Amino acid sequence: MMQRPALVLCDLDGTLVDSMADLANAVDAMMAELELPLCGEEKVRHWVGNGAERLVKRALTNDFHAEPDADLFAKAFPLFVTAYAQNNGEHSKLYDGVMEGLLWLQQQGFHLGCITNKPEQFTLPLLEKLDIKRFFPLVVSGDTLPAKKPDPLPLLHAAQFFGVLPADSLFIGDSINDVLAARAAGFSVICVSYGYNHGQDIRTANPDSVLDSLVELTTLSFN
Repeated sequence: MMQRPALVLCDLDGTLVDSMADLANAVDAMMAELELPLCGEEKVRHWVGNGAERLVKRALTNDFHAEPDADLFAKAFPLFVTAYAQNNGEHSKLYDGVMEGLLWLQQQGFHLGCITNKPEQFTLPLLEKLDIKRFFPLVVSGDTLPAKKPDPLPLLHAAQFFGVLPADSLFIGDSINDVLAARAAGFSVICVSYGYNHGQDIRTANPDSVLDSLVELTTLSFN
């Protein structure tokens, strides 16, 4: 049984929104412009979660940690930004149960925020297009603050914004980065089973609970 939170923060990609098709299309448009081999959705699915810059670097090197040639990256990143700006939200959709889960959280009176590593220029249009920005008085994107997840700063910033203690706060995400950020910030953390966790079962990261749908939030028992 979890303590009832006053603040609930949600990750975006892989938690609320399946944006994989648009991200993969943008990556492959970039690679085509550079006359490099296309990556495809399966690879991109394992690479997302650490921000746009890291996604582009993984695509250019076909490696999770490697650094590409600096000149190549400088040429490639604007191509990705342009391609993603053109198709952001075109094929993205809410996961089943997300709208119901957000409505329930709102009805419960929790403070709500969205914390993502996606750059703001992509985050806000996507939230608007899928009609969920209205749930979040606070949106912290990957370039809002000097650090992004797994650094705890975005979560601590949100807690301070709402005047809520970290111990009274919950983060909902889909990846090891979300768990690490929540633990470092002193938040409780729930993960969804269906997201983008670099191909690993999120249960191995030991979140407080794992849900198959945000509808299951309505069945949680709080102290």
